[in-house]
Amino acid sequence: MTPAHPSPISGLADLPSAPTPFLSSIMQIEPQWIDYNGHLNMAYYNVMFDRAIDELWLQLGIGPNYLRARKCSTFTAECHVRYVREIQLGDPAQISVLIVAADDKRIHTFKELRHATEGWLSATSENMSLHMDMTARKVAPFPSDIAMRIHALADAQKDLPRSDAIGRSVAMPIKK
Repeated sequence: MTPAHPSPISGLADLPSAPTPFLSSIMQIEPQWIDYNGHLNMAYYNVMFDRAIDELWLQLGIGPNYLRARKCSTFTAECHVRYVREIQLGDPAQISVLIVAADDKRIHTFKELRHATEGWLSATSENMSLHMDMTARKVAPFPSDIAMRIHALADAQKDLPRSDAIGRSVAMPIKK
């Protein structure tokens, strides 16, 4: 994980002070995740993306303690994964997370899974997460203190370069 630095964003002391995407800890590909093609099975890309978002959620205050204390959590409503280059057993991986947008009930994120030492892109994941009242099992607004933290991070990241992959849809190529 990147070293923690004091953040200019109130309450986000563990996030980098410069406007950068959030970086997950470095992860290792687990042997049981390798499929018969000899590479990381598609399902486990989502496991790695999910682990990275859990790290960010902890920093934002919406992790497991949030669920226990406030009876709220997040659910993924939509996910679009692109597999760009094979990543294999023994390859260290790190995921960057960019908050593309947020409102009172949703967080739109874009993640890039890269080889942690060589830097090449392996996969991307674009997600829409919903804030859930777990007692009612319904979408609900974020509490004001959490919303402030999310919007502060989104604002800090707003001028970062955006991938052309954000907002893509799945479709067959257009024949000319």
